[in-house]
Amino acid sequence: MRYFVITDIHGNLQALNAVIKDAAALGYDEVLLLGDLVGYGGDPGPCIDRALGLNPVATVRGNHDKVCAGLEPAIFFNEVARRSIDWTHDVLSHEHLKTLAELAKGPMLVNEGLEICHGSPFDEDHYVFDTGDAARAIDAASGRICLFGHTHLPAVFATADDPATTREGLADDELALPVHGPALVNVGSVGQPRDGDPRAGFGIVDTTAKETVIHRVEYPIAKAQARILEEGLPEVLAQRLALGR
Repeated sequence: MRYFVITDIHGNLQALNAVIKDAAALGYDEVLLLGDLVGYGGDPGPCIDRALGLNPVATVRGNHDKVCAGLEPAIFFNEVARRSIDWTHDVLSHEHLKTLAELAKGPMLVNEGLEICHGSPFDEDHYVFDTGDAARAIDAASGRICLFGHTHLPAVFATADDPATTREGLADDELALPVHGPALVNVGSVGQPRDGDPRAGFGIVDTTAKETVIHRVEYPIAKAQARILEEGLPEVLAQRLALGR
C-alpha cells in the first residue's frame, strides 16, 4: 500500500496544491492527514476543503485545529500564532469550525502495523525532536510504523537493532524502513517547513516495499506570502516562508 502523507498545511493553499499535483504524478493508493490544516496561512477554508476532499483514509487533528475550533485556549501559543489563529477562527464558516472540532484525536491506528498522530503517540501535542523523545514515542506506539508531524522537520527514528537505512537502488531521500522493528517517520511540513528548505514537504510511505520517500516540491511562495499580507496577518509569517524557518 502506498500512502500519500500530508501534515502541517497551515492554511497554505499554494503549497497544498503543489504537493497534491506532485503526489498524483508519483501515484498512491490512500491519503493520510496528520493535522494542522489551519493556522499561519491566508487560505484556511480552501485548505480544509482541498485536504478533506482527498478523502483521507485516516485523519487526526493538530493543535492549531483544536484551538481554532475553540476546544482549547491558545495559552501555549506565542503572540504571532495567537493573532493568526484568532483571525482564522473569525474568517472560517460555522461549518468549517464544526469540521475542525470533529477531527479525531490522535493517535489512530490505520491498520495493524501503521499508526498516525500529530505530535506523539503518548501526547498529541508533544514535540518529538530527539532520540529521547523518539524512544518514549516508540514505546507508546501501537503500530510498528508511526507517522507524526508537528515539528515541521523531516525525520526518521528507528532502533539500532533494526535501523531505517539507505540501500542500493534508493535515492538520498528514500529510506528502507525497518523490516521487523519500529520506526517513527516525519515527512515534514506542507505549508511551513522549518528545516531551512522552503519547498513544501510530503511523503510517500510504501508499506509493501517497506520504503518511505520524503519529497520536496517548489511552489509559488510569493503568492502564499501575498495572501498572508492581504489578510493583514503578521508580516513575519510571510517572511519565514521564503526562509524555510
